[in-house]
Amino acid sequence: MKDVGKSLGKWGEDKACDYLQADGYQILRKNYKCRLGEIDIIAKKRNLLAFVEVKTRRTVSFGNPGEAVNYRKQAKLTSVALYFLKDVAWKDASCRFDVIEIIAYPDDTFLINHIEDAFQATTGKYYY
Repeated sequence: MKDVGKSLGKWGEDKACDYLQADGYQILRKNYKCRLGEIDIIAKKRNLLAFVEVKTRRTVSFGNPGEAVNYRKQAKLTSVALYFLKDVAWKDASCRFDVIEIIAYPDDTFLINHIEDAFQATTGKYYY
């Protein structure tokens, strides 16, 4: 059953990348991993760097997918984003954190909701 969730998540990330590219974003990294965690998508549009968390669900019975990006997840994403910026020596970047919610319906249709600037950087545990 866990493999089904992973394949749904990968499918959702692929749909999110297609959506972002159609909206003018350049995908810089997909599934960026470091010792602190992972960011699903790092994308750039003009001079803005977007760290994107993708949440894909088959139902909203337990709430909207984006509600899973709680304070703890936000802190982890903030830490990984800081690590990425240092890793690639990116300075003075305008950054934001986005969430893309995807609802996949049984009839092979889906709904995408892009929440730009979904949350502000929280206090991460990673420091320069």
